[in-house]
Amino acid sequence: MGARWPEPARGEPGRIVLVGRTSARGLRAVSQALGALRDGSAPQGLDLLAVVLVADAPGRLPLSLLRRIRVIRSAAHVHRVPWIPAWRTGGRPRTPPRQLGTLAQLVGADIHPEESLS
Repeated sequence: MGARWPEPARGEPGRIVLVGRTSARGLRAVSQALGALRDGSAPQGLDLLAVVLVADAPGRLPLSLLRRIRVIRSAAHVHRVPWIPAWRTGGRPRTPPRQLGTLAQLVGADIHPEESLS
């Protein structure tokens, strides 16, 4: 849906996945969105399936960011997607990470990674 909440009252899907980068800014945005869901300032009728955190850079995260992720995990189910160099240039990875299959199942997508790469 982009950077706005869907509105189930208008017939838009109510099942949502919050997606953010693992940068300080991305984790802050996810935390703010979770706060809006908790305090009722998001539209009514939303069902949070999970938070998806996409690596913002290769390598390990600094401890301060890992701590923020732990806090987010205390409020929602979190899926992490690793750094995928091909995505940076708009390409496709040779072998999709297993996390993408897990996410496809979560949202009910009928995705066959082997077929999507041909």
